[in-house]
Amino acid sequence: MRLATWSMLAVSASCAPASGPEQGEPAGSTAQPLESNQYTVNFKTWSGHYLVADKGGGADLMAYSTQALEWETFTLTDLNGGSLVNGDTVTLQSISNQYGSALNGGGSTVRFTATAPQSWEQFTLQKLNGTGTVVSGDSIALKTVVTGQYLSAANAGGSTVSAAGASAREWETLTLGITASGGGGGTGGPDFGPNVFVFDPSMSAASIQSRLDQIFQQQETNQFGSQRYAYFFKPGTYNVDVRVGFYMSVFGLGQSPDNVTINGAVRAKADWFNGNATQNFWRGAENLSIVPTKDSNTNIWAVSQATTMRRIHVKGSINLWDNAYQNAWSSGGFIADSKIDNVINSGTQQQFLTRNTSLNNWQGQNWNMVFVGDEQAPSGTWPNQVYTVVDTTPVIREKPYLFIDTNGAYAVRVPSLRTNSKGTTWSAGTTAGTTLSLDKFHVARSDRDTADTLNAALGAGKHLLLTPGIYHLSRALQVSNPNTIILGLGLATLIPDQGTAAMNVADVDGVTVAGVLFDAGVNNSAVLLSVGSAANTVSHAANPTALFDVSCRVGGAQAGNATVCVTINSNDVLIDNIWLWRADHGNGVGWDTNKGINGIIVNGNNVSAYGLFCEHFEGYQTLWNGNNGRVYFYQSEIPYDVPNQSRWTHDGVNGYASYKVANSVTNHDARGLGIYSVFYNPVILENAIETPTTPGVKFQHMITVFLGSTPGAAINHIINGTGAAVTNQNMVSKSSY
Repeated sequence: MRLATWSMLAVSASCAPASGPEQGEPAGSTAQPLESNQYTVNFKTWSGHYLVADKGGGADLMAYSTQALEWETFTLTDLNGGSLVNGDTVTLQSISNQYGSALNGGGSTVRFTATAPQSWEQFTLQKLNGTGTVVSGDSIALKTVVTGQYLSAANAGGSTVSAAGASAREWETLTLGITASGGGGGTGGPDFGPNVFVFDPSMSAASIQSRLDQIFQQQETNQFGSQRYAYFFKPGTYNVDVRVGFYMSVFGLGQSPDNVTINGAVRAKADWFNGNATQNFWRGAENLSIVPTKDSNTNIWAVSQATTMRRIHVKGSINLWDNAYQNAWSSGGFIADSKIDNVINSGTQQQFLTRNTSLNNWQGQNWNMVFVGDEQAPSGTWPNQVYTVVDTTPVIREKPYLFIDTNGAYAVRVPSLRTNSKGTTWSAGTTAGTTLSLDKFHVARSDRDTADTLNAALGAGKHLLLTPGIYHLSRALQVSNPNTIILGLGLATLIPDQGTAAMNVADVDGVTVAGVLFDAGVNNSAVLLSVGSAANTVSHAANPTALFDVSCRVGGAQAGNATVCVTINSNDVLIDNIWLWRADHGNGVGWDTNKGINGIIVNGNNVSAYGLFCEHFEGYQTLWNGNNGRVYFYQSEIPYDVPNQSRWTHDGVNGYASYKVANSVTNHDARGLGIYSVFYNPVILENAIETPTTPGVKFQHMITVFLGSTPGAAINHIINGTGAAVTNQNMVSKSSY
């Protein structure tokens, strides 16, 4: 008698199948390398018997075996691509490469005779012990896509199997054993975990689009959620619409951006917020080309802070705001090492930085547009055109990127240092640099790695590839070896739970920290990220440490606390697109709730920053103590939530300047700065910028904007007592010094 109770299909890890005396490898069978969406699996029934493709294929599916040998081993292909999750459509192949077919689409036997997967050979995988990602050991059921009937082992195992089950009960419950996975590589590549989806051109556009839509629907509004995702597109052409939401990163895996072409879009819109993109944070796209076919053949990239577009070739036009809406603000943004064939229109963007990019035809301006090392940068006269143009980039190396080499193996390219550069690294040929095989990396996963395992890998000389997820740390990560690469995917997030730093980088050459979100824990950290232990005279000019696409957050997801987000003690450090944010909205937000004093303190000399976004801290947003500093593009909002003037005063001065250069500094170069206020209460900031008055300290193209409407609130001056006050909503003052 069958019990009418809910039943589970459990998946158990198992050893690789081995030959037994009752089975030999069927004639003509071959061991094929797994593709990125394929798994080697077995299925165990409720009674402990394994499903068997009798004779290795060419006969009916049975359930009589007590061991998982060759005939009990199947190749499961996930037609949705990427990691295996509840609800995916799958096919099964026997060891002889024949497909399992539910005759008539269901209601009868299952036979391994098909040579190609059609509708009868497709099954929906249901996870019975939860939702989300399916792993080895889970309880599952398989349902035909044609009739919706379940694979059912008679008497829960020991004899025949049909596709006639009406619901998932004991006879339909299977334990899934996963013994191998493609893991993103056609040669049995790395295990990137459940939050990385790898696509290749052999997959149908419909199946890829289904996965893209599924993730985007979850992430479109998920501003402070815990989910993180990355998409990898292998070299080839794809006809898909890649919509990019919160904590989503899109990567091409070619050696050149032109090796991966998306016909459709890689776009960030603001439908979720009625066209307002000022909160479209934490997302990016890298190393691919786009042929826009959506939105009137224009790629929409309506983004704000903590976003990136690198090594992108737009074979058409791009809008940097969501032009489907009127008065749709956006507050970005950053593009580097890219090429735009037609028009790039900034629209409502309040500010934007492009670096080493071929622009062709830039249109638009608002408050602060900065162009560094670009080809065909726009021209104009400040302040009528708010363009700050730096002809060449003084010193930079581009962010490392993952790609598949000519042997089909995953590797990381580390671009070379460039000085006085203009344009991209790739338009004229292969990007100069060195290549590291992925076996030199510890591929980290948040579901299994800890501070101890990550530090052990670092201590053993490994680089870190942080796959998407939230990593809770009991102590700081210690980066002590020169040239170490910490490369985050999908906004990989580090949270120091015990009030320590999240990461300490030693005063060594050539470290890279890229694509990481440092999120303050509830217990106050004195600093989240430190580079170098103390100011010194050691030069790293020939091989500088670099920070790419780094975010620090204090509050928003939780009531985090950090005295300082980033401290730079080493010399010659490169900063390329960094957002330091004490949250003004979200969870755990308030003057005495998410405490943060400084966004960044720079003690090292010869530090260069291209794209420094720093907002809402309770003291100086930026405190620069080192000499020969360079900042090209600065965006800052001073704190909204100052309770009253008495709590925001020092040394007889009202407020704390957003940008403070120490009195001991003799040389500093800052260009293209926008500092804005939205005071909730009637408080005054005396100076947006404070610097020593000396010929070597130079500021070019500064702007203050009053965004609020609180009577009695104001920014009195732009810099050192000069520049007109801003006191009314949307009032703007511009100056050079």
